[in-house]
Amino acid sequence: METFDVIVIGAGPGGYPAAIRAAQLGKKTAIVEREYIGGTCLNVGCIPTKTLIASAECFQQVKNAKEMGVTVEKVKRDYKVMMQRKKDVVATLSGGVSQLLKANGVTLYNGSASFESSKQLAIESDEGTQRIKADKIIIATGSTSTMPGFIPKHKRIVDSRAFLDLKTLPKKLIVLGGGYIGCELACMAAMLGVKVTIVELLDDVLLLLDKDVRRVVANHMTEKLGIEIMTGTAMEKIKADAKSARGKVGKTTVSADMLLVSVGRSPVTDGLNLERAGLATNKRGFIDVDEFNRTSVAGIYAIGDINGIMMLAHAATSQAMIAADHACGAKPIANETLIPGVIFTAPEVALVGLTEAEAAEKGINIATGKYFFRGLGKALAANDTEGFVKWIADADTDQLLGAQAVGPHATDLISEACLAIRAELTAEELGNTVHAHPTFAEIWMEAAHALHGRAIHAPPVRR
Repeated sequence: METFDVIVIGAGPGGYPAAIRAAQLGKKTAIVEREYIGGTCLNVGCIPTKTLIASAECFQQVKNAKEMGVTVEKVKRDYKVMMQRKKDVVATLSGGVSQLLKANGVTLYNGSASFESSKQLAIESDEGTQRIKADKIIIATGSTSTMPGFIPKHKRIVDSRAFLDLKTLPKKLIVLGGGYIGCELACMAAMLGVKVTIVELLDDVLLLLDKDVRRVVANHMTEKLGIEIMTGTAMEKIKADAKSARGKVGKTTVSADMLLVSVGRSPVTDGLNLERAGLATNKRGFIDVDEFNRTSVAGIYAIGDINGIMMLAHAATSQAMIAADHACGAKPIANETLIPGVIFTAPEVALVGLTEAEAAEKGINIATGKYFFRGLGKALAANDTEGFVKWIADADTDQLLGAQAVGPHATDLISEACLAIRAELTAEELGNTVHAHPTFAEIWMEAAHALHGRAIHAPPVRR
């Protein structure tokens, strides 16, 4: 039995950075992965989705190129080529992760890990059973798409993973669930010509966003992409056969070639035999951890989706560094609590810090500053003017508490807001920071000035 200093279970965006960090700190490290190097995010989640979305956006841009003075006689999409490009991107990144693990001296085991004790794992693979042990073990097994029991099993009913592997797109698609995954895939399909219907049980889609931001996305989806959005009522009596997938939404029957179920994600703990390590999951199925990602059992950590703190790839990577540092005796720091969210809908959306709704719940007296892309020189030059950015600040101290962006490059622009909020800057300090012109990024400067009623390139607000 080989002994390591640190063993990581799972090679996703939490697992492989944890293993590399432990190896950087001079520890003998192993990582166990039962399926894909790079995990769900790289192979069947974030990266494939964004690759296909990029193709869909390119298709839309070419269709509308006449507005920019470019005439294309015949525009058509080739989904087979798009899928091959997706596979190539995934293979490149997955191969890169494998090389990084090897270069850092991390031992890779391909197989399914299960606890035999708090210090020992059994690894089942085609080659049989291997056993390894370590004083420190980091669980990073991630999550999987939730498929409720009332959903019938049929080839016309798929989760996001299966949808991303389709060889051809359906002509008509129902998306069950109006969260960020469902809305991203709905937009991608609609941009490629699919007739899409979103069914959401709650009162609106993307409820994590403030209402004014949601409105921009919903309006674009319905008016520009032709997506039908049905909210506030459950989809019932779901059936599928050789001809269609269908169900009842209130008194309305909805039918399509395919039903994409996107109602959430569930932690992956199957086969781990957590009880043999003295661990148990909470009522929601997650493993509870403290601010350093330590579980209730000494020497065992849990990072990423498996702990349920923030089910985002970049949150998992951040937790990986903290857990690995702590496990290896480096100076401990607590989990980062300021985590941005990015949604690759059309248009893009991003947020960080407090929303207006959250600030109201906390009883904080806030001031907001909003600036629209239609007033931005670079946005007009690029013919991409939909949406706005918004600062949320403490009205008494002027400290920036939150930000949201909806529009071009929102998912990139949010990083400046992250840094500003983390550094506890005031709106005045941000507004006085010189931004290059003409750029998309200067919209944050304009919004900061707008918060104080001093925006130069916007008419004064009537009070």
